[in-house]
Amino acid sequence: MYRVWNFLNEYSLLLIIGAIIALVWANLDYDSYHHFVEFKIWDHAPIGHYHDGHRTLTLHYLVNDLLMALFFAIAAKEVWEAVILKNGSLRGKRAATPLFATAGGMFGPIGVYLGLALLMGSDTYNAVANGWAIPTATDIAFSYLVGRLVFGAGHPAVRFLLLLAIADDAAGLIILAIFYPSSELAPEWLLLSLAAAIVVFVIFNWLPRYLDRGNQARPNSTWIRKNLHFFPYFVAACFSWYGFMRSGLHPALGLLPIVPTIPHADRAFGLFSEAESYLHDLLNVIEHALKRPVEVILFFFGLCNAGVQFSSIGDATWLVLAGLIIGKPIGILLFGWFAAVPLRLGIPQGMRIIDLVVIGCVAAIGFTVSLFVASVAFEAGPVQDAAKMGALFSFAAALISIIAGKLFRVEKQNL
Repeated sequence: MYRVWNFLNEYSLLLIIGAIIALVWANLDYDSYHHFVEFKIWDHAPIGHYHDGHRTLTLHYLVNDLLMALFFAIAAKEVWEAVILKNGSLRGKRAATPLFATAGGMFGPIGVYLGLALLMGSDTYNAVANGWAIPTATDIAFSYLVGRLVFGAGHPAVRFLLLLAIADDAAGLIILAIFYPSSELAPEWLLLSLAAAIVVFVIFNWLPRYLDRGNQARPNSTWIRKNLHFFPYFVAACFSWYGFMRSGLHPALGLLPIVPTIPHADRAFGLFSEAESYLHDLLNVIEHALKRPVEVILFFFGLCNAGVQFSSIGDATWLVLAGLIIGKPIGILLFGWFAAVPLRLGIPQGMRIIDLVVIGCVAAIGFTVSLFVASVAFEAGPVQDAAKMGALFSFAAALISIIAGKLFRVEKQNL
């Protein structure tokens, strides 16, 4: 249990504390909580919510649209390495079944969410339909924690779950970019993000390596790394973020074009792998440097987004919960079985098909990303609050996972 607590403390404790404070505060004095979240930092600012012909930077915007870009950049870093690097977890045949299961873990919740909304009537469906992506999310950190509790750290199902969660993150980033623009689209501004990525890659990554070809001392690359470190990429990230903001795409995704331009390791060891801490390529160094700041950001994210009154529980709450707790396990089981058996792609040695049900229960913990999607899927109000409550209640999936593990006789493998 010490290792479990240490993991929780390292990755998610501040987020939980922020969410709990927000819940208590909102239910004791909602007006003061709302005033805090929407506190105006800078009126007539160059960034922020656009209304009445000018932009206003609020605390909520600062956290959700600007600072959370660092969180999504770290998620993008893991996805990028999993896809592009040697031994990346999303490369080759071994990733095929988890990718199929990921698709099931998205289509299942969408089908359950929209199907039940239709059964509730057209008025309910029209009110909640835009939240279809909320139950597709999987919270990597919490799912990993619960997966280790249920299966044991050495069980192949834990690695399968991580592959699924990383692929789910990748799909979630695409969904956010395509289906949830933050304002009216102005795609020409994306040229600024593209230009920033190309310029920083060519001048500070490709060109030094080109000039150093054949010279093992690598003087140009070393000079760039020693004297400029991450600064060129920070400048490029600012331009890229601004381009996303002005383009209408959600600005929290604004750093994604810069992540692939940063010098990275030549192989991947896997998410949460201890070996990652010993890598000294610039991309991993930046990730390690951002770890503590992102933990603080997640505290404020929980504080600014989880403040929902219990009286706001409504149709969207139960639809999000049903999508996660019913749709995830069913979708992951059906798609995973289809890949493993009819398509003969197989599953990892030591795993059973029935383990896919338990994995689906674990993956039903949406929390962080579900909260984020709820905040962009709906305007502030009763429906958004109800959907957020569903994301918070998805913690029930942890208890369901433990029960499912006992019911299906999962044999824990600690090492």
